[in-house]
Amino acid sequence: MTAPTTTAEAARSTTAVQRVTFTRVLRGEWIKFRTLRSTVWTVVITAVVMVGLALMMAAIMQVAADTPEMSEGMSQDPGLQAIGLTGTTIVTFGYSFGALAVGVLATLIVTSEYSTGTVRSTFAAVPRRLPVLWAKLVVIVLTTAVVVAVALAIAYVATAPLLEDAGLSVDLSDPEQVRALVGCVLYLATVAAFALAVGTLMRHSAGAIFTIVAIFFVVPLIFSIVVQATDAAWTDWVNKLLPSVAGERVISRGAATDVLLDPWVGYGVLAGYTVVLLVVAAVTLKRRDA
Repeated sequence: MTAPTTTAEAARSTTAVQRVTFTRVLRGEWIKFRTLRSTVWTVVITAVVMVGLALMMAAIMQVAADTPEMSEGMSQDPGLQAIGLTGTTIVTFGYSFGALAVGVLATLIVTSEYSTGTVRSTFAAVPRRLPVLWAKLVVIVLTTAVVVAVALAIAYVATAPLLEDAGLSVDLSDPEQVRALVGCVLYLATVAAFALAVGTLMRHSAGAIFTIVAIFFVVPLIFSIVVQATDAAWTDWVNKLLPSVAGERVISRGAATDVLLDPWVGYGVLAGYTVVLLVVAAVTLKRRDA
């Protein structure tokens, strides 16, 4: 005599158990990312605003080209001299807004799971945890890179007539201008990775967003004032090693000075900060309770 098979036992016997692989974890994180309406809107608005700001700046430069006083004033502006006023400066003009948007988005894809408690389900499905972090990293970095590249391409096409009238056409045969365009994509993708690490460490949406805004926007503004107000050498060193100041050098076409790093050196500094934060985030993710 054999005991009758129950419905639950029959279901278990016919259900195929699939091994947890990074590909499956990545697919799951991509589904979670793209099915959130807020995520889709954030991505679309980021691209639209970046293109819109480029168009606005191109229109201003077209007007300035016909206004000698305005053109002379802009050519003597220290800030514009520092970043290098070219066609790529106009096309990438919206990168600051892009950094804010992708920074907030990257923190939320981690912190939102902690605030809703769904992170427990995620870690129950992926007990090793680290594949979840790396999958989120791949999703946010690749998405950011694609969105920014598309936004820059649209901005390039949309501003071309205006920039030609202003004498600031983008020269894709100029390695420095190409580096600025590619650097914009790299910078924003790295900011997204940086923000993901911060979100993983802090686990709190408001705190993580405040930290990103402070690091990339508030602190650099304060130090720019301090550098101008004092002659202390340490302020110059701290200022040029700040994540945003160093990282933005890869977008700038301004010449390196004693208070600014070379473009790729600056990006290397930002990348170094990001790698360190990701390593710390990975260690804490393994050791702390969900």
